[in-house]
Order: sequence, then structure tokens, then C-alpha cells
Amino acid sequence: MTQPNDFRGARVLVVGGAGFVGGNLVRSLADAGATEIVVVDNLLSSNRTSVLELPQVTFIRGSIANPDILARLSDDLDHVFHLATFHGNQNSMHAPLADHRNNLLTTLSLYETLAGFRRLRSVVYASAGCTVARKVYGTAKPTLEEDPISLDLDSPYQISKVVGEMYGNYYHTRHGLPVVNARFQNVYGPGEILGAGRWRGTAATVWRNVTPTFVYRAIRGLPLVLENEGKSSRDFVYVDDIVRGLQRCATRGEAGGVYNLASGVETTIGELADSINSCLPRPAPVELAPRRNWDHSGNRLGSTVKASKRLGFAASVDLAEGIRRTVAWTQQNLETIEASIRRHRRRLEAA
Repeated sequence: MTQPNDFRGARVLVVGGAGFVGGNLVRSLADAGATEIVVVDNLLSSNRTSVLELPQVTFIRGSIANPDILARLSDDLDHVFHLATFHGNQNSMHAPLADHRNNLLTTLSLYETLAGFRRLRSVVYASAGCTVARKVYGTAKPTLEEDPISLDLDSPYQISKVVGEMYGNYYHTRHGLPVVNARFQNVYGPGEILGAGRWRGTAATVWRNVTPTFVYRAIRGLPLVLENEGKSSRDFVYVDDIVRGLQRCATRGEAGGVYNLASGVETTIGELADSINSCLPRPAPVELAPRRNWDHSGNRLGSTVKASKRLGFAASVDLAEGIRRTVAWTQQNLETIEASIRRHRRRLEAA
């Protein structure tokens, strides 16, 4: 297990630390006794929240690809978590150059700077399980970390994430940078604010992930649109488990290694909608729609074998409990969420 004192006295950099996963990670690191947590975030996909006001946090607003920001980093860091991303598939298809600047150039710039650091114990890179998943509709096979990666990916986002892994492997082999690649499955949970950050050209700026979208729409009694008639499936993993998995990667992961952070449970989008509706007094209506023409990995889940064996990591919050907590948090934070959505309303109506 990751022990409470694993980060006691540590100085940590979290790139993308104002975001959904990053914010939850920063709070956990503060609770674990980190002395200083440097957060670098350009607020492209996140809002400024109370996590940035924690006494342990030093917040630097901007892109980690900015040379002036990189020059402020010094070789007294113990751990780095690189979570910055141009979220996600649909936004990247709309703006491939923006995806490159915010997903790939950030990674290369950060690693080039960190390559000369000698105190670092770990650099944990947030990759994406969708880059490796088999492109199938039908029976899903658990994706192993060692499975081959197709050259035919569905989006610039997937391309940049897997190339980010390649850069990590290069900098580990060439410079000894202790990069550990963590492949996320579909993360959900409290703290994800619809529409957080700046407009990125498509409705996916707001409706960027299925779980917070369905939870919000169900609470408001709006239809839940089930693409591919709800038959597509994903591996949903609760944010607290992802945070714990990231910390395990930092303290237990092998430099140069890659680990799935997954629940190992396949859930159809139809089942997700049912789970959300079961938490509400009046279920939201459901509408069936055809599958997305760009998405070729309709059914997928991640293997948990390696992370369990090497990191001692297993997801502990099942979907029913995670959805219950997410619905409760969303109900308590509707005003904040709707204020974020309103900032994009005119553009949403025109999209």
C-alpha cells in the first residue's frame, strides 16, 4: 500500500493540478504531508478552485511548455505528476494543432528540462487506455499493458498520448529520467465541472465526458442520449482510485514501466444511464442514437493484473457507490456547474 508518510516532506510538481484529476490529487498530496506542491496550469480545461489556495500550494498560471515557466523549476523536486492535457478526442479532432501544443509539446518541453535533474524519484505521466484498446464493437478483451499499439488511431488526442509515452521511454533510456506511464481508463467522480476552462470550438468543451454529462442531465430531467443505442462499453474508475493509483505509480512503479489504472469491470453506456437514474426520484428519459462514426473502439476495458501485482493497486469504489457519490456532489454544486456552462451558452447554441 501507499503509506500516509510516502509523501511527507516531499516537494512535488503537478502539471495540470487545477483540473479534475489534478485537483483531487493535490488535495490528497497535501493530506499526505507534502511540504510544497507546485501547480502549473494554464486553466485551459479547468477553473480556479479552492485547491489552489491550500497553504502547501504554489500556483503558476501558464503552459509548462513556456520557457519562462520551465526556468522557474529547480532540481529540488521529489516527484512530478504530468497531467496536463487538451481534453479530449473530439476537441482534438476539431483542433489538432492545439492538441499538439497542449498535449505533446508540453510533454517534450517538460522532459527536456527534467532530464538534467538528479533528485527526482519519479515522473508520472497520465496516458490514455484508449490508445491501446482493440478497435472492436462486440466482446471486449481486457487490454494488457504489453498489447501492441495500432498505427490507426481515432484522434489526435490518442496519437499525442501514445507519443508522450514514447518520449517518456526515450528520456528514461537516454537520460535516466524516472518516467512511469499511467494509462487511465474512464475517470469519473466529484470535482469534474462541466464547461471548466475556455471554449475549444465544439460542444465537447462542455459535454466532454459521458458520466458528468449524464449525471447533470439526469438531475435536470433532460434526455440521456445513448450513442450506439447504449451498447458501447467502458471501464469506469472512480477518481479517488485514480489518485491512489497515481501515487502508487510514483512510489512503487518501475521507471520506464507502464501500468493500467482501471477497474477491470466492463459497463455499457446503457448500464451507466440506469445506474445514474436509479439514484434519482424521477428517472431521466433515454434516447437511442447511432454510434459515433469516428469511434472504432466501441467496447473496451483494462486489465488489472499487472497493476495489482506490481503496485498493489486495485480499484475499491464500485460503480454504484461511485455514481451515488457523484450524483450527491453534483446536486450540491449545481450553481457552480451551471455558471460554468453559461459561459459557453451562446457558442453551444451555435455549435
